[in-house]
Amino acid sequence: MTLPKPQTAKEVDLRSMFAESDAWDVRAKEAQAKAAHAFARLLEIAETSHAGQAGRVAQFLASTFNGRAYPYDLFDLRTFDVCIGDDMLVCLDALRWGKADLFDLVPDGHKRVQTLVKAWQIKSALAD
Repeated sequence: MTLPKPQTAKEVDLRSMFAESDAWDVRAKEAQAKAAHAFARLLEIAETSHAGQAGRVAQFLASTFNGRAYPYDLFDLRTFDVCIGDDMLVCLDALRWGKADLFDLVPDGHKRVQTLVKAWQIKSALAD
């Protein structure tokens, strides 16, 4: 049996590797900054409005808080006004980068989302 000849490992270009990492970091930070504003606007809608969309916005916010407990059907994105849907997509983009929980990007976000869950009576899928 003949074994293949060992191959020389390719040289790693550390400069390009770090440049790519820096570009990804910039992109993630930009997504997070946009999401902070979008999340705040969505919170405002869910906290102050009683229109039909507000309850579904609250459900979306709950899902960004804990997706297992409060699952969200992404098909519902089709039902929102464009500006609300755009804010939701911005939030999803920031979630994709995973740099921070969205509720941590706004003042008292953790408490505010928990208050919305109670106010809109959003049921946990994890409850018995």
